[in-house]
Amino acid sequence: MPSPLFADRPAPQPPERGALDALISQTRRLRGGLDAVRRGSGVEDEQFEDPRARWQRALCELAVHHLDDLGEHLGQLREGVPTDLEETPPRERRPAAPPEPENRSLLSRVGSAEWNLLTDEVTWSPELYEIFGRQPADGGLSLDELPSWVHPADQAALTAMVTDCLVDGTPIDGEFRIMGPGPRERTVHMMGEPVLEADGSTGSMWAVLRDVSALRRSQQAVRESRDSLQRERHIAQTEHRLAVELQEAVLPPWRGSLRLPHPTGEDSLDLAAHYFPSAISALIGGDWYDALHLPDGRTLLSVGDLTGHGVAATSGMATLLGALRGMAVAGVEPGPLMGFLNHMLDAAPQPALGSAVCALYDPRAHTLTWSQAGHPAPLLFRGGAGWTLRPPEGVLLGATSGATYTQRTEVLEPGDMLVLHTDGLAPRGPLVGDATGAERLLRLADRFASARTAQECVRSVAETFGNEEREDDACVLIARIGSDA
Repeated sequence: MPSPLFADRPAPQPPERGALDALISQTRRLRGGLDAVRRGSGVEDEQFEDPRARWQRALCELAVHHLDDLGEHLGQLREGVPTDLEETPPRERRPAAPPEPENRSLLSRVGSAEWNLLTDEVTWSPELYEIFGRQPADGGLSLDELPSWVHPADQAALTAMVTDCLVDGTPIDGEFRIMGPGPRERTVHMMGEPVLEADGSTGSMWAVLRDVSALRRSQQAVRESRDSLQRERHIAQTEHRLAVELQEAVLPPWRGSLRLPHPTGEDSLDLAAHYFPSAISALIGGDWYDALHLPDGRTLLSVGDLTGHGVAATSGMATLLGALRGMAVAGVEPGPLMGFLNHMLDAAPQPALGSAVCALYDPRAHTLTWSQAGHPAPLLFRGGAGWTLRPPEGVLLGATSGATYTQRTEVLEPGDMLVLHTDGLAPRGPLVGDATGAERLLRLADRFASARTAQECVRSVAETFGNEEREDDACVLIARIGSDA
């Protein structure tokens, strides 16, 4: 609305109608495109509890409010200044709000007011009465009465804005909350200027007040959903970091081939291992590999997988692996050892399932005594051929109380290659086929036969499986026996 603050101010020229039509059409296209995005992404479903979905839905609602508001105001510009306003003398001009269209949002409510300082006359538009929740018969609020309807925290700011406008001629541009009848509270954006008399004194003050409650609620929803999403991300990142640190602290930090303190020659044992992360880096699971030289001269070899992901899985894995090591050092054989691990998981406060292979290699007798609990059996490679060892009986750890686990003994020869792995090694699908990890590992027999160290074999496994997108993490442990190990 024009203000008669300066008498020589040129009359505003209406914008070109063609340009406005183009802007209105563009706004409508954007509005339609936004609706399509909302439907296509499914963010309209308020049943979503995911913080990212709530954040997306709040942003879409905010964008809708902005576009609806923009379209309505462009339409008002295209219609031009109302006829009754053009015919009103400059002294009596009042910023009338446009007619309220049907089904318009709270965001687009605009009302006007003028306070005559000479006659104490107060003039409000019908829309402003609706914003304040008052009846026209009650009359508009005077400048002295207005602060009593304002939220106590905003009264001082409103009083300062009105005072600066009346005394110094400073335009009003600010927001405050009004307390309507009952519990209703609305946020109003006010813009106004003083109207000067011929002698330069302030005769009245006009203002346009816009109800921005819906807009502020949408903005608040965006902030809250964004904060919630950031908290969820922070929690996930913290848990992921803890899981990684715990996993790195538990699993042997092998970088290349590791030699256990065995005599050289036919009794030597060359070891190497590799961990394959999930394609989703946040999913740190409970897979492990381990090797430990025992006091009786034997070597403990184990791999396993505990269900779940994150800190719970890695901490459970650390507990299970610690118990396994302790019992092996105490001389417990693989079969009974698996029974004790099963009892641990079955009696745990947080029940979980796990699979494992536990093997004891005796360098003096060249034997491998092993047991398994619902886990892929070790693979043995000899003379350019490979096969799966016949598994002893054993169910998943934690699956049933009092389960019995048997064990088997294999005789190994110098140059043999023993491969232990977890079941997430090979994903299945149209790109990689339906072959299991064990079947694909057996196809590497020729490469293993030509390898001189266990680390070379691990490198072949990494080249074969490393670039595949697996849903779960996995690991492989390779032990090579022989005089040239």
